[in-house]
Amino acid sequence: MKLANNKILITGGASGIGLGLTERFLQEGNTVIICGRRESVLKEVADKHPSVITRVCDLSNEADRVALYNWVAENHSDLNVLVNNAGIQQWMNITDDNFFERAKDEIATNIEAPVHLTALFSNLESLDTILNVSSGLAFVQFAKVPVYCATKAFLHSFTLSSRYLLKAKDIEVIELIPPALNTDLGGKGLHDVHPPVSEFVDSVFEQLKEGKTEATFGFSAVMANGGPEEIRARFNMLNPA
Repeated sequence: MKLANNKILITGGASGIGLGLTERFLQEGNTVIICGRRESVLKEVADKHPSVITRVCDLSNEADRVALYNWVAENHSDLNVLVNNAGIQQWMNITDDNFFERAKDEIATNIEAPVHLTALFSNLESLDTILNVSSGLAFVQFAKVPVYCATKAFLHSFTLSSRYLLKAKDIEVIELIPPALNTDLGGKGLHDVHPPVSEFVDSVFEQLKEGKTEATFGFSAVMANGGPEEIRARFNMLNPA
C-alpha cells in the first residue's frame, strides 16, 4: 500500500495499537478518521491532533456499524483505507458465571465488526486497502483468554480469504500481527512488561514500505512462521501444567 496521501478510517484508533497507527499515519501525511465508544478518549486525541476526524461508534452494535458506513459514504466518499483494529480481550474461564455474556461481547467486537465493516466498506468505489489487526495468539493459544485467541484465529483466516476474494475489486488486504505490547488490552497493568507500541509500529511501517501483506514483530513473527513442534512448545510455555 502507499503510505501517504490516503484517507484512512481506524477503528479503535484512540488508544493502544490504534493510537500508535493513528499518529504514524498522520506523520506520513494522511487524513485520519478514528472511531470508538468513548467520546472523552476520542476528544483527547483530537485535542492533541486537531486534524484527526472523530466519530463515536459502538462497533459491537450492527446499527452503529451501518450508521458509520453511511456517514463515511456521505461525508468522506474518498476514503480509501479501512483499518479493522478495534478489539477487546477478556481474561476469563469457561466455568465463570458470566463467561458466555463476556464471550458474546468479544465475538461481536472482534469478529462480527471486522466482517461486517469489510462487507460494507468494500462497496466504496474509492476503497483500495484493508488492514486487519490480528495477533500472534491467532497461531498459539493462551488459555487465560480463550475466546480472544479464537477470534484472532478467525480474523487471520478471514483475512486470507478476503485477500483472495477482493482481488477482483483491486482491494489489497493486509494483516498486521502484533505480539503482546504495552497497552491496556485486557486490563491496566497486564502488559506493562511487553514492548512499547512505537516499536511495533516502526517495524510494521518498514515492512509495509517493502510491500509485505503480512507484518509481524517479535513473538508474532515466531508464531506466524513456526512449525508444529515450535507451536506446541510455545503453548506449553504459555499454559504450564
